Amino acid sequence: MLAATVRVARDLDLAEECVQDAYVAAMDAWLRQGVPANPAAWLTVAAQRRALNAHKRAATLRSKLPLLVVPLSEDDPPEEIPDDRLRLVFTCCHPALAREAQLALTLRLVCGLTTEEIAHAFLVSEPTMAARVTRAKKKIAAAAIPYRVPPLEQLPDRLDAVLTVVHLVFTTGHAAPTGPGLLRADLVDRALDLARTLCALMPDEREARALLALMLLHDARRATRVAADGRLLLLEEQDRTRWDHPQIAAGLDLVRAALRGGRPGRFALQAAIAAVHSEAPTYAATDWQQLRGLYDLLLRAWPSPVVALNRAVVVAMSDGPARALALVDELASDPRLAAYHYLPATRADLLRRLHRYPDAAAAYRAAVALCDNEVERAFLESRLASLDVVGTE
Repeated sequence: MLAATVRVARDLDLAEECVQDAYVAAMDAWLRQGVPANPAAWLTVAAQRRALNAHKRAATLRSKLPLLVVPLSEDDPPEEIPDDRLRLVFTCCHPALAREAQLALTLRLVCGLTTEEIAHAFLVSEPTMAARVTRAKKKIAAAAIPYRVPPLEQLPDRLDAVLTVVHLVFTTGHAAPTGPGLLRADLVDRALDLARTLCALMPDEREARALLALMLLHDARRATRVAADGRLLLLEEQDRTRWDHPQIAAGLDLVRAALRGGRPGRFALQAAIAAVHSEAPTYAATDWQQLRGLYDLLLRAWPSPVVALNRAVVVAMSDGPARALALVDELASDPRLAAYHYLPATRADLLRRLHRYPDAAAAYRAAVALCDNEVERAFLESRLASLDVVGTE
C-alpha cells in the first residue's frame, strides 16, 4: 500500500498519512458495509485517493495530477506491487543518500519496521534513528529524487546498494533480531520477491543471481529450524529430508551460473558457502576444508567482522575449538561486535567444547543479556542450565 501510494503522493510523509487514514476509514466503512471482496485494492485506492485529494488542494500541482497516476477501480487489485516496492528500494539506494540512510529507509518503508526496531538493529538510540530517517526523507524531497526504477543503463551503479538492502530485508526476516519468533516469513517472502524481480530486470548480473541463490538455499531449511515445541534446532539437528529440495536445486543452478565468468563477488561466495551446506548429506559429511577456503576468499572480498566470526565457527570444525577460540578472542576487541550476541554465544560454545565450563557459563550469560529474540534466548538459557548441571556433578 505504501509503495503504491508513494507513486501518487510523491512524498513519503504524505503517503504514510494517507495509508493510515485509509485504515481508519476501513474500520468505519467495513463495520457498516462488510469487508469488500478485495480488501487490499479497497485500501490502496482509498489511500491513493487521499493523496490525490491532497494534491488537488494545492493549486500549483493541480494541472499535473493526470500525469501522476491512472486511477484504479475498487474492484481491481493494485497494479505492479512488486515494481512499486522496487521503486522504493531504488529510491532508498539513490547515490545522493548515505549508505546508513539507504538501509534505514529500506527497513522503514519496504520492511515496515518501526523506528525503535530499526534503531535496535543498528545499535543506536531511537531519537538518533528517527533523525536519520527524517534527514533522508528531506534529502529525497530537496534533491527531487524520482520514485521510479532508473533506466537500465543506470542500474549497475546502484546494484550493490540495492542487493545489500534486499539482503538486509531477508536477514532481518530469516533471523529476527527481536520478538517471539525466529522467523518473520513476511520479510523473507518480500525479499525473495524483490530478488526475483531484480533477476528479471537484470538477467546478466551475476551478483543478482547469487543473492537469489543465497536466499533460496537458506530459506529451503525454513521448516526444520524450530522444533514442534518451539525449540531452536541447530544445523546439525535438522532433518535434512524435510528441506525444500526443489528450492535447493533452483538455488544450486543459480550458484553455478553466478560463479561462471570471472572473479566471484561477495554474494556469490556466500551462496557457494550455502551450497556446500545444502549439498552435504549429513552434518558430519560437510566439507569443512572447502568451507574454510571459501570463507578465506569471502573475508578478502568483504572484510567484515561478522564474516570473520562465521569463519571462526568453520575453523572450529576443521582445526578444533582451541584455534577458533583464539580467533574469536581477537574479534572481541572490535567495537562493531560489542552488542552482537552471536559473539559471546560462539565463544561460549567453544569454551563448552573445551570443557571450560565456568568461563562458558559467563559467556552464555553475556549472550543472554544481549539477545532480544525469544527463541534464541531460550536456547542460550537451556545451554547455560546444562552447564549448571555439569558444574554440580
